[in-house]
Amino acid sequence: MSCVYDFSLPGLTGGTVDLSAWRGKPMLIVNTASKCGFTPQYEGLQALWSETGHELVVLGVPSNDFGRQEPGDATDIATFCSRNYGVSFPMTEKCHVKGAQATPLFRWLSAQGGFLAHPRWNFFKYVIDRQGRLSTWFSSLTSPDSHRMRDAVSRVILTD
Repeated sequence: MSCVYDFSLPGLTGGTVDLSAWRGKPMLIVNTASKCGFTPQYEGLQALWSETGHELVVLGVPSNDFGRQEPGDATDIATFCSRNYGVSFPMTEKCHVKGAQATPLFRWLSAQGGFLAHPRWNFFKYVIDRQGRLSTWFSSLTSPDSHRMRDAVSRVILTD
């Protein structure tokens, strides 16, 4: 695969999340979990999705790979995200994001970013430019509201 738009994943509420539908749009891809200390970052992710007028595609990828912090099924995840954080950005079915079982998307993201870009906990964030290339990544510690994250998002939105 040569760019992020070459991937698709099962959707949280059915169907397929085909990343090619957003070709030419910058993206922020985040592995998420409902029972994590970083879960309140959903609020900042939703704010980015809303504030950019969906010009930045925020994609949540629930995973139970770290601390078993996403134990629910698709209905549980969708209800939790909507009820607690008003999440309206696209989300995929629960996926593996690390190790040999990682989805092809996360294997590609890790390869593009190098060893340190492998998700080491929930809420790793991958900023994708308009050409579908990894621009930068952030660990769980970097909030979606942080100056560093906002700058990285602004750069990919403003760059053609």
